[in-house]
Amino acid sequence: MSVLDARRVRKYHLTLIAVAVLILVLSLVRVVTGKVDITSSSTFQVALVLAVPIGLAGLGGLWAERAGVVNIGLEGMMVLGTWFAGWAGYQWGWQAALVAGLAAGAIGGLLHAIATVGFGVDHIISGVAINLLGPGVTRFLSEVLYAEGTPAAEAGAGITGSPALSSKAPEVSLPLFSSGPDWLGSLESTHWFLISDVAGILRGLTHDVGLLVIVAVALIPLTYFVLWRTAFGLRLRSAGENPWAAESLGVNVYLTKYVATVISGALAGLGGVFLVFFTTKYVEGQTQGRGFIGLAAMIFGNWRPGGLAAGASLFGYADGLQLRSKAAVTSLFLFGAILLLIYVGTRIRRLLSSRRETPAAAVAGAKEYTVMAFAAGGVVVLMWLWMTVDQLPNELVVITPYVLTLLVLLVASQRLRMPKADGVRYRRGEQH
Repeated sequence: MSVLDARRVRKYHLTLIAVAVLILVLSLVRVVTGKVDITSSSTFQVALVLAVPIGLAGLGGLWAERAGVVNIGLEGMMVLGTWFAGWAGYQWGWQAALVAGLAAGAIGGLLHAIATVGFGVDHIISGVAINLLGPGVTRFLSEVLYAEGTPAAEAGAGITGSPALSSKAPEVSLPLFSSGPDWLGSLESTHWFLISDVAGILRGLTHDVGLLVIVAVALIPLTYFVLWRTAFGLRLRSAGENPWAAESLGVNVYLTKYVATVISGALAGLGGVFLVFFTTKYVEGQTQGRGFIGLAAMIFGNWRPGGLAAGASLFGYADGLQLRSKAAVTSLFLFGAILLLIYVGTRIRRLLSSRRETPAAAVAGAKEYTVMAFAAGGVVVLMWLWMTVDQLPNELVVITPYVLTLLVLLVASQRLRMPKADGVRYRRGEQH
């Protein structure tokens, strides 16, 4: 086994350990607080549904930015996906909604590619324009096609919403966990430490899962395989790291960037399709900033599919918990305090095991002590909040997922490494 393979195996094992620790801490918090919704199957079922559109938008951003194109227009592309999915879905069913949403998002990605790659427009300006164009175009189309007297209006459409889909996408349950009696549900109802929590999590993630949810989850390892295990993926990532070096090796950088940005838009549009499938119709404003949150999840994941999935899951869980039980949100204070304690413990262990006495090591040690001091202060604050706050005001409960996203990004920003040529204007033959 090579050194690189050994590192991958080690990271895989560390990931499994981290997941096990998180489940153990969740179980402990559930027992201490008595809030069963923390690990209930219904909470994780809602969390999965809420995480999928964010994850799809994040995957869209990942494809574009790995090719060197900053795509903050994901929100506008999602909006295009929702409108066209609702328009096609009420006439021809869920299959047409899927195709139309994908195509609309891809067209949004193509417009972004033409502006940034073809004409060299600043990527941020182009993304903002797409975000303004998406809601504007969809509102115009609604006023034209959903106005009174139109066939759509007679079918139940309004200026701010389409008629209901004529057919729904199928739902499935994974055979291993759904065959025969509901044994996972029986285990969950026992409320045994750890056992019932694992059963609730598995049941929430495997029962009555929409077809598009399965597709979205499968796209995460597929994206990793394509971008990190194929020649096409290597060419795409080289265009985002050093397009001039890639050009010298015969890579068609323009075409690569175009393809990546169109795929980016299609994935964002697919996120919009999922929202339409969930509500069974298009509703104006139903994206609710998920394109921007997907971009944040991608940054949190350090431009990697696995980290992106973790970021989307974190937001989906926090949002799902506040929807299921507003009283259980305060349990997140205890959950955060325990995680910070574990973090401080690992930092102390690292310092004790290090015996370097160089000046650089001394500076690093001072930074470690500063970080641990802040973390310890966070433990005290979170424990105090958990013991003194019975229930947060409704306004604070609603914004909890967004605050959590900002805090996680603040912590994650210390280790981020974006593609070197991300957002850089490229022209063939120019020397960089």
